[in-house]
Amino acid sequence: MGRIKLRSGEWFERRDEVGVRHRSTLSTLGFDPQFAAGKPIIGICNPSSELNNCEMGLKELVEPVKRGVAQAGGIALEFPTMGLGAEFLKPSDLPYRNLASMDIEETVRGNPIDGLVLLSGCDKTTPAQLMAAASCDIPAIQLAAGPKAIGFWRGQEVSAATDLWKAWDDFRAAKIQEADLHELEQCISCSYGTCNEMGTASTMATLSEALGMMPSGTSGIPANDSRRRVAAEAVGRRIVEMVSENLRPSQIMTEDAFHNAIYVLNAIGGSTNAVLHLVAIAGRLGITLPLSVFDEISQATPMIVNVKPSGRFLMEHLHRAGGLPAVMREIADLLHQDCLTVSGKAQREHIKTAQCFDRNVIGSLSKPIYPSGALVVLKGNLVPSGAILKASAATDRLMNHTGPAIVFNGYEEMLARIDSEDLDVSPESVLVMRNTGPRGVPGMPEWGEIPIPVKLLKQGVRDVVRISDSRMSGTSYGTVVLHAAPESAIGGPLAVVRDGDMIKLSVAERRLDLLISEQEMAERLSHWIPPVSEHLRGYPRLYIDHVLQADQGCDFDFLRPRSKEAVRFVPPIVGRT
Repeated sequence: MGRIKLRSGEWFERRDEVGVRHRSTLSTLGFDPQFAAGKPIIGICNPSSELNNCEMGLKELVEPVKRGVAQAGGIALEFPTMGLGAEFLKPSDLPYRNLASMDIEETVRGNPIDGLVLLSGCDKTTPAQLMAAASCDIPAIQLAAGPKAIGFWRGQEVSAATDLWKAWDDFRAAKIQEADLHELEQCISCSYGTCNEMGTASTMATLSEALGMMPSGTSGIPANDSRRRVAAEAVGRRIVEMVSENLRPSQIMTEDAFHNAIYVLNAIGGSTNAVLHLVAIAGRLGITLPLSVFDEISQATPMIVNVKPSGRFLMEHLHRAGGLPAVMREIADLLHQDCLTVSGKAQREHIKTAQCFDRNVIGSLSKPIYPSGALVVLKGNLVPSGAILKASAATDRLMNHTGPAIVFNGYEEMLARIDSEDLDVSPESVLVMRNTGPRGVPGMPEWGEIPIPVKLLKQGVRDVVRISDSRMSGTSYGTVVLHAAPESAIGGPLAVVRDGDMIKLSVAERRLDLLISEQEMAERLSHWIPPVSEHLRGYPRLYIDHVLQADQGCDFDFLRPRSKEAVRFVPPIVGRT
């Protein structure tokens, strides 16, 4: 095979004054332009920030990556992107997923970059980078920050978030004291790294590996494990090889690869947020993933990974038990094993020798942790375009439930009323919160796990049916219906639910219905008045005007090509700036 024409050649191989200036600039970075000639430029995308503890460890991975790039004959140049810290970034980190993806895409478009190393971590960073990689379609490889260390509280293992939610309900029910909470908060985040449950961060890292964009076996390595730094060096070497092979994301993230990722999503009991992200990533490649595909695959895939919030263990246990390769080998017969990965090899080559070392953590198809259907797609007159329920983290008795609605018109109203003694609530109630969707806030925050009213907690009730057009943390649990589409802020049926209306949830039938007539529904909608947003300018205004609905992945309409044929990355004209 002949030498690949490098993108960076447009900058550095020119024989005009522009080339002179570019080569001179390269020398200011410490590279001899004569020695650097013909070497691929590898961009290291590093979003690490002190505003995001999940990704602080990425700083330690940059040098090993650079070392690997140099070993393979490339030149590594690090660049930053917006940090998407799920804890600090309010009201939601989801809108900035799209912004970060644009940041990366435009950095690549305008600069001499031949290949990408994408260092990821927190919930939205991983999908943002994969969306950008799909749009740029230059050789790219991803490596995650890894899950944080396991915490211990009073001799017991505690997770970074799931156990906090349980403790918070105990506190609200007066079962533990404020001093207990202060003690707990020192235990749940005892190192940098991502949440150590199968929350959104761990789910998306796992799915990147399942898609073939992250090296096999690396997604679950703990953040503070030396093997992650060894993997970083290997990633540096490999991306240079990928440039010479011209191995691009569009060859890896195929429709079959996305189906593999959905099988894995259900097998691991992953975050509901992954549905949004997979749809958005696929959409950048002109691949359509309707919600019906998620439901069909869910019904064919038992959950075999016993990790919180749907199970009892943590990500470090999963890694020690064999990690994703062992999981994928267990479900190999369901997968498209010929899909290509960043190694240049098919998935089957990575999983054929994988072993499970702990059957308590990784089950099997014959002995699953949860039967098929960990994630459920609901339809009905309340959610015509669909909604998502994580059945594996829900309560069995509520899977077929009819109850009266208690309606909150927004998050602040919900917080003001939820613990009031005047709230007319019972275990049969269905809590409904609207105006919290993609356009409604904007940004579709993780507000969907509406707190159980204190009145019920004191009765020992720990779950009721909850419905909203928002999301919930992948670390959360309960009978929580999410991503109701179309959202209430654009006139979806959720907008016209009234207190006392009867709502029926039937997981077996995949239905969620408001028990009123079609005529009554039409009458209510005809009198609906759209809410007025406070956002008149800036990025929030851009987001409101262009964001797609939840069933379409919440990407921007102008970032999504209309077809596979329309996927095209337009390079810049290289001349004087």
